Amino acid sequence: MKPIRRILVSNDDGIHAPGLEVNERIAHALSDEVWVVAPETEQSGASHSLTLTQPLRIRRVGERRFAVQGTPTDSVMMAVLHLMKDNKPDLVLSGVNRGYNIADDVTYSGTVAAAMEGTALQIPSMALSQSFGERDDPEGHWDCAEQHGPGLVRRLFEIGWPKGVLININFPDVAADKVTRVSVTQQGTRDQSQLRVDERKDARGYTYFWIGFRRIFLDPAEGTDLRAIANGEISVTPLHLNLTEMRERERLAKLLGGTLPGLK
Repeated sequence: MKPIRRILVSNDDGIHAPGLEVNERIAHALSDEVWVVAPETEQSGASHSLTLTQPLRIRRVGERRFAVQGTPTDSVMMAVLHLMKDNKPDLVLSGVNRGYNIADDVTYSGTVAAAMEGTALQIPSMALSQSFGERDDPEGHWDCAEQHGPGLVRRLFEIGWPKGVLININFPDVAADKVTRVSVTQQGTRDQSQLRVDERKDARGYTYFWIGFRRIFLDPAEGTDLRAIANGEISVTPLHLNLTEMRERERLAKLLGGTLPGLK
């Protein structure tokens, strides 16, 4: 098995996020050489965005630790193509995000996007997220990700997976010793009635809005990431960079392929 000599750690919650510290400890349990290249500020919801209209600035904050004034995608790109170009990482670990990234969340998630960018750059990549409940508990159950993360990441790296695929890992909102099992899942579909837009007034009487999701589970389908998290299980979901829906492609090819609309 190929050793994990060098790990790149990134995230979307920013260079000072507590989940990044958890991710660093997971990485140090697997490798002696850990690089941290993360956004200067929180980039939650940034998805796979790339900065093209302004320059990127990098600030060194410690040994093999850098903050990038940009997105998670910018951070991974700058790490692999610039800071670590002579000795590229064997593994990219993105996270640990504060809050799960499951179902439709993966299309918005900067955490998943950092792993996507690592995958696009031909490096095995994983996104790690820790679920949090609807309660006034800033610490939550970081111990769940920290205790189960190293063994799970190591085992996945040993097993391996195809190019163009990234691994999305979500830890449930329970204490580490309460986790029931690891479930290999598929991406679920969120009930969009959970999406909310809150309208408020600022101190000067101007209207502003907050967009968010209600953190509730209705009755998610078996085998999905939603169901696994609701059951207190660790969810492991392989995601593919190729978004083509192959069955629909084949159907359309039979009906449309080789023709020009309006021409017989």
